[in-house]
Amino acid sequence: MKRVLSAGLLAILLVFGFNAAPSSAAGIDVPSGVYNMDPMHAYIAFSYTHFGFSHPILRFNKFQANLNFNAEDPAKSTLSVMVDPTSIDAGTDTFNEHLQSDRFFDTAKFKEITFKATSMKVTGPKTGTITGNLTIKGVTKPVTLNVTLNKAGTNPMTKGPALGFSARATLKRSDWGLGAYAPMVSDDVHLMIEAEFHAKAAK
Repeated sequence: MKRVLSAGLLAILLVFGFNAAPSSAAGIDVPSGVYNMDPMHAYIAFSYTHFGFSHPILRFNKFQANLNFNAEDPAKSTLSVMVDPTSIDAGTDTFNEHLQSDRFFDTAKFKEITFKATSMKVTGPKTGTITGNLTIKGVTKPVTLNVTLNKAGTNPMTKGPALGFSARATLKRSDWGLGAYAPMVSDDVHLMIEAEFHAKAAK
């Protein structure tokens, strides 16, 4: 029951800044500029081991990401993510309330989870890492995401430039004061992020 890093995060999406070569398989260039997250195709989820019996998968339903993509030098892109911890979705209202209590996310006191990218590193044609600061319950720790650029090109529905990423990381929830019931419930939490972004239309 230690859901953490969602945001991580958070960061979800953090991937923008990374190497994402600005061309799709079809050779379509993706321009620099502000990209808005597609809320219908963005997900922050995490899993853990529950007494060895199962590997629950939880998610956050409300989050925002701000991406300013630099196609010429992706490492100069900027990304920040904000997650609403009250949107934790464990499948039942009772469990959601448990996770929002002071034993875990303490949402009465801490209203948001944030991630801000600080550096990016290219590891392959479509892979990279993004390191940033993840803040949960007032505690800030560095987190590194393994990122894959799924596609960069024209979205067939919107007809505009789009970017799609996947990101993964393993975090220790206890680093952010979320360590209740460890090690019976695993301290390690596996973060999974999927996100699509669309270029902001010019006015």
